[in-house]
Amino acid sequence: MSKLVAILLSSLVLVQSLRIDYDDIAQLDELIEHAQFHQAEYGDNFLVFISKHYGELKDEHSQNHQEEKTDHEQLPFQCQDHMVVITAFVIQAHSSELEVIELFEMKDSNFYYRSSLSTLHKKGLFQPPIYA
Repeated sequence: MSKLVAILLSSLVLVQSLRIDYDDIAQLDELIEHAQFHQAEYGDNFLVFISKHYGELKDEHSQNHQEEKTDHEQLPFQCQDHMVVITAFVIQAHSSELEVIELFEMKDSNFYYRSSLSTLHKKGLFQPPIYA
């Protein structure tokens, strides 16, 4: 099961890194039609067609054939935006046990009081703490 999840996640990362979108898949028929047009009109094979629209001949082809500009805009894989998404999945096969923490109880109060010899104490202004 974990191998299947790893394969699916790897495939998802691959598809996202290639920037293949639903619109690109829907426009594949436009790519095929335009490739057939180039083969009939210019005698280009598929590799030359890819080079003219996505590779090193793209600038030259777009300058020389301005009349095909609307057709070129309809081709798939023309997306120029970049987005980085990092997803991390951690799958642990074992569970860790928590350690029991012992709490210490306070049994006796831990203070010492000595009666003061001041006159303020005798008048009742300062009182010692009351222990219940």
